[in-house]
Amino acid sequence: MSINSSSISDRLAFDGKDIGKLQQAAKQNSPDAIKASAKQFEALFMNMIMKSMREASPQDGLMDNSETKTYTAMLDQKISENLAKRGVGLADVLFRQLSATAATPPAGPMDASTLDPASRPQMKLKNSLSLDTSKPPAIPAMTVPVRQSFPAQPAHVKAFQDRLSAHAEEASRATGIPAKFMLGQAALETGWGKKEIIASDGSASHNVFGIKATSAWAGRVVEARTTEYVNGVAHSRIEKFRAYDSYADAFKDYAGMIKNNPRYQQVVASGGDAVGFAQGLQKAGYATDPNYAAKLTSIIKHSLLT
Repeated sequence: MSINSSSISDRLAFDGKDIGKLQQAAKQNSPDAIKASAKQFEALFMNMIMKSMREASPQDGLMDNSETKTYTAMLDQKISENLAKRGVGLADVLFRQLSATAATPPAGPMDASTLDPASRPQMKLKNSLSLDTSKPPAIPAMTVPVRQSFPAQPAHVKAFQDRLSAHAEEASRATGIPAKFMLGQAALETGWGKKEIIASDGSASHNVFGIKATSAWAGRVVEARTTEYVNGVAHSRIEKFRAYDSYADAFKDYAGMIKNNPRYQQVVASGGDAVGFAQGLQKAGYATDPNYAAKLTSIIKHSLLT
């Protein structure tokens, strides 16, 4: 019985029934059947890589639940299909090896050790191609050019991080708190730099941490409208904030406040943990927003590069 391999390759299979059809098609040793089987194997391989990457990513975001995980799995499968259709090189290597092997069938089950050592995948192939979906296949011992197809860091996030990273690193050396945590807080306070406090004359305050100007502050001051929460209710008001000559000065002042003010001792003590850092700031009264810790944790874990 002849199996139409092209109909299967047009819609890459991810279930046992269609995989069985591919195995039968591969046994016919026709070029179309072998090509379809190789493409299917590449799709499964990419799907397993996507699944492993997803499992290695943080899973405790505000929007993470069973429904989003289901749709995420569907998205990963679709991405895997698109990658396989465009090809990353694995299917081509398998097709060449299997086509050459089909010309001279081995007496017994074909083993990857009979293939060219310079290009063979490190896995066993039985009856031309046998797919074992119970565990991920070994990564092929070959150099395959893979086109980047995952979304890059948003331009405004990268620009913000590039502009302030050096100052954050300096503050990190003074406090012991990871630079990434302080960048996350600056991002939250300024909306990634888009809502930085500006003086009435349009000059920059460089105040990326929203630090207010109390009576103990002897430097420049700017006034700006802010939102404060009283008993969970938001109130808009005009407040005085510190102004700095540079971002370096802003990070230096922030580092000194966090390190030397007794109210932030627990923040410094838990500075190596994103959740502990964010919750420590909120408990110490750094911000009145009841969701401040959750927002800051999400930014640190999911938006910034390591």
